Amino acid sequence: MHQAGREHGLRYRIHQATFNALYQRTLLYNQCWEDPAVDRQALDLQPDSEIVMITSAGCNALDYLLYEDGPRAIHCVDANPRQTALLELKLAGIRKLNHDDFFSLFGLGRHPEIKKIYKRVLRDEISEESRAIWDKNLNWWKPGPVRRGFYDHGLSGIFARGAIAYIRARPGLWEAIQDVIHAPDMDAQRRLWDTEVKKRLFSKPLRWTLERQATMNLLGVPYEQLRQTGDSHGDGMAAFVEDAIGRVARNLPARENYFYRVYLEGQYTPDVCPEYLKEENFETLRERVDRVHFETTMLTDYLRSGVATPTHLVLLDHMDWMGTAFPDALVSEWEAILDMSSPGARVLFRSGESDPGFLDAVTVRGQTIRELANWQLDRAEELHQQDRVGTYASFWIGDLRNEN
Repeated sequence: MHQAGREHGLRYRIHQATFNALYQRTLLYNQCWEDPAVDRQALDLQPDSEIVMITSAGCNALDYLLYEDGPRAIHCVDANPRQTALLELKLAGIRKLNHDDFFSLFGLGRHPEIKKIYKRVLRDEISEESRAIWDKNLNWWKPGPVRRGFYDHGLSGIFARGAIAYIRARPGLWEAIQDVIHAPDMDAQRRLWDTEVKKRLFSKPLRWTLERQATMNLLGVPYEQLRQTGDSHGDGMAAFVEDAIGRVARNLPARENYFYRVYLEGQYTPDVCPEYLKEENFETLRERVDRVHFETTMLTDYLRSGVATPTHLVLLDHMDWMGTAFPDALVSEWEAILDMSSPGARVLFRSGESDPGFLDAVTVRGQTIRELANWQLDRAEELHQQDRVGTYASFWIGDLRNEN
């Protein structure tokens, strides 16, 4: 039914085991690393839309909830219970807190009365599994001598702390980056990036670090995806990252780019933050919060449960490593997508490859994944250029050809 994945050696198995251990025991993402403004344009949601998506940090699910009349339901699925726990805590905060307290927790990433708010207001609103996680980790919202708050925690937060230390250790680099962020126009921003930041930032030590699997583990990139992305780019992962960040820095306003600024500054601001954190959107979130459902499980199992009949699926980038490492699981996932989705359901995914190999290598019921949908290549590329994160090589929008 499919082209089998190749045999992997000891090095691969060690890297994969390390990644799996981190994935199951640690919060990977403290914010979503996909641009929901791009997704909203690609999804073309309607009032009766039903989304099944991978949870990540839950930010984008809450963003989709604000879409005009909003989708009818959003189903968030993640194999990592800590990602589910983060979404649960956000949902509890929307239901029970005022906006000031909610923004303090998830905008500033710190709250002087976190223990009181959690124990008196939030704890009873979340599941027993999520309580066990947050009972042990409330200190994440307390700044310390090194850590600035919530956005310095989780694997992405650990990476951010290391990146900040690296930047501050290089003379003039921090100031140059601030100049880029506050440049008066795009011409000035582009010039500052090219002349003041690029060479200082992407030094030989940083390039070496970016090629290491241990570094990619902190960013949620497993071995197979690191290999594919580096091979696809031609010059390795470090060159890919440099080109990706450079494209964003040269073409999109840095001043309003909350994805990078939150890690540089340790917090969002009321004006530079995801839509779900803005005060003017808070009441809408509260009115619609019960449309969000969640479960810690595999996507295939959730689809097979029959809880949802998705009109839209947001798959992030997980197929990059499944296609080679677990092709049988990817076949099963796509069989479930075809069987359980509405006819013509829209699929969004991202990839570290410009033309992912799994699209042609994995066969489902006699067809490759590429053949299972009508892919909007031109529209996807147009939106990909607007992506404020920019760390994927490609963005894909497709409508299923299923006839159920």
